[in-house]
Amino acid sequence: MIQTACETSLPHDSMIVDAHVVVVDDDPRLRRLLQRYLSEQGFRVSAASSAQEARQVLGFMQPDALVLDITMPGENGLELTRELRREKLDFPILLLTARGEPEDRIIGLEAGADDYLAKPFEPRELLLRLKAHLRHFVPPAPSNNLRIVRLGDLEFDPVRGLLSNAEGVVHLTGGESALLSVLARHPNEILSRTDIAATLDMEEIGERAVDVQVTRLRRRIEPDPREPRFLQTVRGKGYVLKPGL
Repeated sequence: MIQTACETSLPHDSMIVDAHVVVVDDDPRLRRLLQRYLSEQGFRVSAASSAQEARQVLGFMQPDALVLDITMPGENGLELTRELRREKLDFPILLLTARGEPEDRIIGLEAGADDYLAKPFEPRELLLRLKAHLRHFVPPAPSNNLRIVRLGDLEFDPVRGLLSNAEGVVHLTGGESALLSVLARHPNEILSRTDIAATLDMEEIGERAVDVQVTRLRRRIEPDPREPRFLQTVRGKGYVLKPGL
């Protein structure tokens, strides 16, 4: 676990503005703590509870860094690291593990990781290590680190805000496009109505306006809006976009 409280903070660094970090850990408490702490430090953060979920996120966007737990059910962090390096993905990978022996660190580095932190660790140390690696990482050509999102027969370009199919562009209103852009930046991540409303500057007209926009957007992207496949409701929590074929 994290050794100290996540309220520990450092001055914001212009280098990490808009940097996107994916946190992968099967421990929900640690995952939430890291997500909150790194968000408070200026990062955009996505989270996954397994290697499988991480692959889904990475299928639709390339992050600036990956914070990855080694010990997880199914495919572990070392295996995922090796596979990502075989796929020529070169963003920084920081491994987390409960084992801190030197030989374990060497195994992690040999797998292709850039760094290695043994639990428990100081959140400040994780932050400083992330910054150090990001300073030396040259990201691919600018594209807001976002990839085309597939929604069945539809494709959404988050950079241009365009939804299209084989026949051409599918018309979206400004509100629908803005909502889909927000969701596409956080695939497979639950976003509350409050967060969506704040991001879209809809706080004054209330969270009900978010529900209305969701209903309208489903008519554009869902084969059957009454049984949504891609834009799902998570009862009591909000909405989640689940791209796929």
